[in-house]
Amino acid sequence: MPDTPKVLFSRPSGRATRRIGIVALAVALIAAACSSSEDSAAVAADDSAADEGAATTEAAETEASDDAEEPEESGGDDAELPASNVTPDPDFDYASHDYSADPVQSALNAGPNNAAFPPPIVDPVAIVSGGPPPDGIPPIDNPIFISQAEAASFIADGDEPVVVVDLNGEARAYPISILIWHEIVNDEIGGVPVTVTYCPLCNSALTFDRRFGDRVLDFGTSGRLYQSALVMYDRQTESLWAHFTGQGIVGHFAGAQLDLIPTQTLSFDQFAELHPDGVVLSSDTGFSRNYGTNPYVGYDDETTQPISGFISQPIDERLASKRRVVGVVDEAGPVAITLSSLAESGVLTVDADGRNLVLFHQGGLASSLDDQFIADGADIGQTGVFIPEGPDGQALTFTASGDDTWTDAETGSTWVINGLATDGPLAGERLVAVPHLDTFWFSWSTYRPGTILVE
Repeated sequence: MPDTPKVLFSRPSGRATRRIGIVALAVALIAAACSSSEDSAAVAADDSAADEGAATTEAAETEASDDAEEPEESGGDDAELPASNVTPDPDFDYASHDYSADPVQSALNAGPNNAAFPPPIVDPVAIVSGGPPPDGIPPIDNPIFISQAEAASFIADGDEPVVVVDLNGEARAYPISILIWHEIVNDEIGGVPVTVTYCPLCNSALTFDRRFGDRVLDFGTSGRLYQSALVMYDRQTESLWAHFTGQGIVGHFAGAQLDLIPTQTLSFDQFAELHPDGVVLSSDTGFSRNYGTNPYVGYDDETTQPISGFISQPIDERLASKRRVVGVVDEAGPVAITLSSLAESGVLTVDADGRNLVLFHQGGLASSLDDQFIADGADIGQTGVFIPEGPDGQALTFTASGDDTWTDAETGSTWVINGLATDGPLAGERLVAVPHLDTFWFSWSTYRPGTILVE
């Protein structure tokens, strides 16, 4: 049985980290994401909006650079960071708000403090322009799916990352080589309307049930960022939503919460092995993009900082900003496990604040944000997070078998990265998957302040 990892501490340092601006990179990324022969006219029509966003970014960069030269103390090491600028109105009953009513105003156009809306739950000043206008980075609304054999025509290598959603017996793969250019896919899997999302700036892939009450929502890219992460908007009410949490932040749906669907980022080969009948999002999207290339070359370099103009609060200093972590939120609160610790052992058991989890890691997954060609990215590995119990509630303890499988000590059954037992007395059983996120520390700690850090 592997050693239970040590919980370092649960309170973040209050000292502001030094943030290095990369405005030139930001502008280049915006230009790359918006360029398309098919919709160049639309982009040209919104040049003024992009210029305004660039100006906003430059102004923010100037301010952040000044702060970086003389970082301020914010209460010493025992002070807690602000709660991600989340400021719900304590006098407003969000839980009882009638979200089913027809919207009166659009959060894309009206001021965030419009009386027609519930009070915003974040500081609106922290929601900044990323450059493109709404849907300037176009979501995919009518996805086409093809067989794995057909997908091999544009998947350059079996280690290429795909976002995998396995729901009600239906498995689909969304190549990040496509998502990196669109960020949102509105789809339906196993009879459930979902939105599959990916934010390159925080390396986060999340899937949400896009039903809320009697409405089925369709999501687009707002062109705005909150703490350097994608801000979505729904087309039914034009409310703003935080991709990183699935929470409505401004507009008619401020305070609403979408249900999170467990999602894994796996290699194409691993997806094919686990789901031989699974289908793959086609590169026939209706848009002209350089699928397979990465417009954010080198962005995941751990020695660099996030783009300072896009983030407005100090970053938790317990880890380097772009250190990779596996983040989990459950009833006990947020916890983060460093990817390097997990990769070293292949399996970790986490027992902290009443939670009992097991994490698997295996190699063979290319980074989306490293090389010019995604297929050539460094191997960062793939992860799974589960409740370590058998079908009858029996506690299970796992060891890595050294061949990309895991064995439980209690029954001797063999398990794979998606929590399926493939051999032994429990063959065919599945561990209960826990929603998790492979992301950068700066994103996780900013959205989940006070997180327990396990290493």
